[in-house]
Amino acid sequence: MKLKLNLTVLMVILFSISLLAQKGDDIIGRYKLPNELEIVIFKEGTTYSGKIVALDGYKDGITKDRKNPDKSKRTDDLLGMTIIKGLEYMPNEKKWMNGKLYGPEKGITINLKITALTDDSATAVGSKYFFWRTFEWKKM
Repeated sequence: MKLKLNLTVLMVILFSISLLAQKGDDIIGRYKLPNELEIVIFKEGTTYSGKIVALDGYKDGITKDRKNPDKSKRTDDLLGMTIIKGLEYMPNEKKWMNGKLYGPEKGITINLKITALTDDSATAVGSKYFFWRTFEWKKM
């Protein structure tokens, strides 16, 4: 009887842990950003990253990282570039935080968190110093 109870408790704990891990992975998928870039969010170790997978409609056909502050990278292709790094899922808050987002249209990197997720969209908040802005990403 005691062994059965211990096994049941262990199974409940393992099931609970797996549910938390699955919740963080809900961010994985393809999104269209307000600047018309299409990205894919994927898991990389324990954090989430995002790379550009389509440039349709982005800034009149720009395909290179022309605004990069590092002049040696200004001829790098945008397509395939990882622009989101380090997003961590915080299960207590049900948010993804501590990420960095590189914005090729200005050549700057900002802090990133995802504050809400639905079947159709993600609400992203970007900040730099004391300034912040909320963006709606459309899920594709």
